Order: sequence, then C-alpha cells, then structure tokens
Amino acid sequence: MREFKMPDVGEGLTEAEILKWYVQPGDTVEDGQVVCEVETAKAAVELPIPFDGVVKELRFPEGTTVDVGQVIIAIAAAGEESAETPAQEPVAEPAEQSDPQPAQEAPGGRQPVLVGYGVAESSTKRRARKEAPANGTAAPAVEQRPLAKPPVRKLAKDLGVDLSAVVPSSPDGIISREDVHAAVAPAPAPQETPVPAAAPVAVPVAPASYDSVRETRIPVKGVRKATAAAMIGSAFTAPHVTEFVTVDVTRTMKLVEELKADKDMQGLRVNPLLLISKALLVAIKRHPEVNAAWDEANQEIVQKHYVNLGIAAATPRGLIVPNIKDAHAQTLPELAASLGELVATAREGKTSPAAMQGGTVTITNVGVFGVDTGTPILNPGESAILAIGAIKLQPWVHKGKVKPRQVTTLALSFDHRLVDGELGSKVLADVAAVLERPKRLITWS
Repeated sequence: MREFKMPDVGEGLTEAEILKWYVQPGDTVEDGQVVCEVETAKAAVELPIPFDGVVKELRFPEGTTVDVGQVIIAIAAAGEESAETPAQEPVAEPAEQSDPQPAQEAPGGRQPVLVGYGVAESSTKRRARKEAPANGTAAPAVEQRPLAKPPVRKLAKDLGVDLSAVVPSSPDGIISREDVHAAVAPAPAPQETPVPAAAPVAVPVAPASYDSVRETRIPVKGVRKATAAAMIGSAFTAPHVTEFVTVDVTRTMKLVEELKADKDMQGLRVNPLLLISKALLVAIKRHPEVNAAWDEANQEIVQKHYVNLGIAAATPRGLIVPNIKDAHAQTLPELAASLGELVATAREGKTSPAAMQGGTVTITNVGVFGVDTGTPILNPGESAILAIGAIKLQPWVHKGKVKPRQVTTLALSFDHRLVDGELGSKVLADVAAVLERPKRLITWS
C-alpha cells in the first residue's frame, strides 16, 4: 500500500481544502494523473499522483481542510493489494475518523512531493511521536487525541489548557480558538462550587445568538484568509507612504487605439494597463533602487536586478496577485501576451502558487470600478505598489487653453524604510511623464 500525503503546494503553507476528488476507490491511476483539486491560501491547485496503482481509500471527503503532511489517498500497487492492505488497516482507520495527524510512512520510504517545498516540519515531528510507542496502547491513544489545528494547539499550550478537557462547540468535533478561550474563562468557577457558576459557562451560545434571517456568517478561509493575514502583516510592519499625481493621459489613450490596429499586436491584450505597466518598468529602470526588499533578520536592503511585476486580480475566491516573471526584459508585445495570459488564468481560478511568489512591485487597477484612486497596501516583501484610478474626461489646461482631456490619478505606496520621499517622487513623476508623452517609452527604454 502506498500513501500520498498532502504536499506543501505553496511557500510555507500549512493546510489546504479538498475541493473535488477526480477518482474513487477501485479506480486505476497512473503516475502523473490528477486525482484531486485543492484550495490553499493562495490558489486552487490540481494534485497529480506520483505512482501507479488502484485507489483503495480516500482519507478525507470533499470540503475538508487537511494539514500538510497528512495522508489523503491510499493506493495499492498491482500485485501488492492483498499483501499490503491488512498491514495498513490499523493506521488507515484512525487517520480517517479522528486523528488529524499523518499516518505511518509507507515501506518504500518518504513519499516524493511533486510541488512546493516538501512536507512541513511539524508534520514529521507528529508522525515520530505516533510511531514511537510500539505496543498495543498506541492506537487507542491516537484515537482519543482531540481534534484541533496547529495554531489552536499552540494557543492551548500558551494558555495552559488541556485540549482533552475542552468540549468542541462545532458539529465536526474540531476544537476552535473560541473553545479554548471559553475553557480558560470559567476556570475560577469550580472553586466556588456552591455558586451556580457552571450555568454562565453557556458562553458558546453567544456566537449563535445572531439573527440568522438578517445576518449571514461566512467562514474566512483560503485566499481571503491569507490576504487578510498578509495585509495586516504588511500594514503593521512596513511604514507606508503614499504619494499622488494627476495625469493627462490623452496621448496614451490615443496610442492604445493605434496599437490595437497595429498588425504586430493583433490578438494581444492592448489596454491602458499595458502602457502603464511599461511606464512603471521604464521608471524602475531609471531608478533601480526602488526595486528592493527589506531583510529584517539581517538588517539589509536586498536590491533586485529583475522585476517580477505583480498585477492584482479580483477572482471569485478573493484578491490574488500573480506576477509576470522578468517583466523588465519583455518587449511590448511580449508584455501584452503575458498580461493576457495572467488575467485569463486568474479568472479561471487556475493561477499556480508559483505565479504568486517572488513579486517585486505591483500594480492595482482600482479605476475599473470607477474609483478615482486609493492608498494601496504593499504586498509583503515588496517595496512599492502603484494604484491606477479611473480615466475620465475632464477639463484640463492644455497649451494655454481649457480643453476636455483624458485624466487619471495615480497613487504610489512605498516602504519608507528603503524608499525615501525623493526616490518615491522621482519614480511616480517618471511614470506620469511617460503617460503624458508616451513617445518617451522609446527614448527612455
């Protein structure tokens, strides 16, 4: 029997939700065949199986959130089905029903991980504790282990709460943070036995007391949960500064129309975002110091000699920021093709975790929603983010006369630890200058 464990399909991710199984017990699978689709904190990803055989067991149903390192599917190789199945049964049952920890490692050694950076370190440690007792008491101990995710276990440890004494409030039996806090709150009550202090312990009823007709509660998970955590971390770690400039982009809009008719650009995505992206790349080339990252551990500024241009994209699963690798080296047609592919992949929900890693600077186009501009928050690890406002026809002084012109407002947020006001202003001014007179794309590139 061979077991396939939930791999780390992103950078340091600890869990993923099984969205859909493509196989069922009894199906024959081949090496490289996609067996399921999972959603991580970054994207939806299809998982291929790394060996041939027959599906014996799906350890988790669709909709279950599984920790990295847990066995999700068991495969019997041809000729090994009858020999290996009995040996694995004592491990398979607890892993499916109650134990959120990884099952015992298969005889072939450590399973290969096709994507990501391997099994999380914590998973290996939990498996070692499970395998250590070789006597018959091991299985009952595992079955009685309370269900809780790693962050909840850490919280319980920090608060000195014994999880085996905590009663879960959710129907699936998984202990939540609220359950741990509730277990701490009534702790003094048992000392006053005569006083009916046990009754107020009905605190878990409070969250369910909302009006279910007038309110809807939506669990925060997946991409939205990761985005919230990243934005909080960025907002309270990097000192943000935002500068604004209002620009006459009439010539840029005319160039967009000309490029749409250009035979070299046929079939490519040509819009204002394309030229604004190119303008930002030109500004970074003129001021490479802005393309950097702050290394807190080593107290260093890491200068990037490449630009992985992030493009914020709204998807049904939340806001994601895939990036175009080495965008600085791409021609205008190549950049247009990359933008088109990025947007199409994001809309289909097929953006890979690798496409969202390693970004250096980002563009967010809030103008598509009719918004004038905003104060964007940096993506963690990046130095700057440019917000594009709505492009509107406005009265503008042009050549000494007030005329209707296409105008937009740009906002550049940057990390003030490594980008000072002068550098940030020069970058934003260069972007504006290119958009006012896009011929500078040729002279400055």
